[in-house]
Amino acid sequence: MFFQLLDDNPGFPDPALAEEDGLLAIGGDLSTERLLVAYSNGIFPWFSEGEPILWYSPHERCVIYPDKIKISKSMRKVLKDEIFNITFNKAFADVILNCANTERKGQDGTWITNEMQDAYISLHQQGYAHSVEVWLDDKLVGGLYGIKVNRVFCGESMFSHVSNASKAALVFLSKMNIDLIDCQMPNDHLMSLGAEMISRELYMECFKRLDA
Repeated sequence: MFFQLLDDNPGFPDPALAEEDGLLAIGGDLSTERLLVAYSNGIFPWFSEGEPILWYSPHERCVIYPDKIKISKSMRKVLKDEIFNITFNKAFADVILNCANTERKGQDGTWITNEMQDAYISLHQQGYAHSVEVWLDDKLVGGLYGIKVNRVFCGESMFSHVSNASKAALVFLSKMNIDLIDCQMPNDHLMSLGAEMISRELYMECFKRLDA
């Protein structure tokens, strides 16, 4: 079953009670307080324009351990040749806008609504959400964004306008001071980069490791 959230209470039910597809709750808002409570408990919002806010906590989580990321020979050459200039937290609003507007195969529209964009830009301004930007000839061609909780980076979305740009962003992220990259849901692209599925219990254990 899933639960209706109360407007005046930022709390959530036990994530273990989520439905088989991970749906845990409906409603609430995208306030900073509620979002931080959600991510700290392995919960994230995922909904489309015109829908109520839906909150998910999958029973299995798609993650990448930074030391297990797969970097192909061709990708190593791209990185060695420094084809891209990669930055951190330099253009968060541009990254999230590109993530929202980039067309994706088999997907109509975007779940990164204007409301979502505003909420995460606010989180970024408060130091909770972060972005990696990939530049080619001073043009933003790829990137990703997400929220960092202790030593876990909860990735939200990525985009790529040229070959290897999003991969470069992910490799850059993997070399930062984190123990785990949360990819939320699996896809072929992520699995080819070394993503794996772990239980919610193991995933939540990672949140207990505090920043050094």
